[in-house]
Amino acid sequence: MNTKITPEHQSKPAYIYIRQSTLAQVRHHQESTERQYALRDKALALGWPETAIRVLDRDLGQSGAQMTGREDFKTLVADVSMGNVGAVFALEVSRLARSNLDWHRLLELCALTHTLVIDADGCYDVARQSG
Repeated sequence: MNTKITPEHQSKPAYIYIRQSTLAQVRHHQESTERQYALRDKALALGWPETAIRVLDRDLGQSGAQMTGREDFKTLVADVSMGNVGAVFALEVSRLARSNLDWHRLLELCALTHTLVIDADGCYDVARQSG
């Protein structure tokens, strides 16, 4: 995994996107929330300095079916599109968005800006995998 991470990636912030679909899930499935916050430790272990890790957790309890009402997802998409993100961390890449359109748009932006996508299964350089 580390071979895909370059100093250029680490020169930009790592974004950790934390989300659960409903407030009931947030209340009753705290293990998932804790595992998502633990991605911060993974970013540290992979070489991002503590000051370069941004946790986006304002979308907890918001459905991923659409972008409406998901302010942190909008922030994530905007910052990735401007090339300001080195890596996006999530428990499962597929959980970043429930809407295929939003998910594919984010992955396209990651490819265009050479932003890594990192989840529990691995580290993805979407630009290299799509080209």
